[in-house]
Amino acid sequence: MAGNSQRRNRRTSNKKGATVGSGGQRRRGLEGKGPTPPASARKGHVKNRAANAKAKQAHRRQVARRGGKGLSEMVVGRNPVFEALRDGVPATTLYVQQFIDNDERVRDALKLAADRGGINLMEAPRPELDRMTNGLNHQGLVLQVPPYEYAHPEDLAAVAFDNGEDPLIVALDGVTDPRNLGAVVRSVSAFGGHGVVVPERRAAGMTAGAWKTAAGTAARTPVARATNLTRALEAYQKAGITVVGLAADGDMEVGELEALGGPVVIVVGSEGKGLSRLVGETCDHLVRIPMPGGAESLNAGVAAGVVLYEAARRRA
Repeated sequence: MAGNSQRRNRRTSNKKGATVGSGGQRRRGLEGKGPTPPASARKGHVKNRAANAKAKQAHRRQVARRGGKGLSEMVVGRNPVFEALRDGVPATTLYVQQFIDNDERVRDALKLAADRGGINLMEAPRPELDRMTNGLNHQGLVLQVPPYEYAHPEDLAAVAFDNGEDPLIVALDGVTDPRNLGAVVRSVSAFGGHGVVVPERRAAGMTAGAWKTAAGTAARTPVARATNLTRALEAYQKAGITVVGLAADGDMEVGELEALGGPVVIVVGSEGKGLSRLVGETCDHLVRIPMPGGAESLNAGVAAGVVLYEAARRRA
């Protein structure tokens, strides 16, 4: 009986504090969770979503400013490798097949690589070169071209403004031939432009072919890559830059547009399709190049050169 009474007393005890076996859970429950975090740190809050979106945008911008690097490229074959080295195409490594026939072209390529400096010379067995080039006819020479470091579209205008100059930029819409891109880079450099903008997708990039066509000017004329070309053009407009598109049915001829004498982005479309609908609607002006000879269109490199000449003439 006495034992039962003691057990009842323990069960009905009003003693405060933690009981045996609670682990102090009641005490920790009274401690509180500290100050309320700001709205931007509270998951699910509208300010938190906005902060996350801003952080992602800043990260993408930082990646783009670091260059948006792509994959390295291989130039294969004795003549292509020699021409790439001769024309100043950037390179990191020249692979030479073991026991290769040391003809004049091979000797010239090796001399160019040695004279330029900074290019590693690596000897490799033929099976290894076959694997690297996926079975292409490399003729014992393979040149590795590093990924091109693209600028950010806003950087092109910023550099011009910082130098007290009106930006002169060419944007390419749907141009997929690297040689056309190289020709545009060459024209931009010749007429004092500040760079070229290309879309990230479905567009030519700065490959070895583009470097060769640019004939050395790619080293001093930046190329920027835009995730969305329409948005990049709208950002230029907000910065006070006029966006001019080339179109066969443009409202006026190139020589009639006074805006070419100020800050301007010239948008050139592909030879077959021209400007895409959204890009064309974004442009402030659509102009045409008069062609009395009857040609239906010009390739991107030639068209850009014509308009750049007119812009440079007005700025002289």
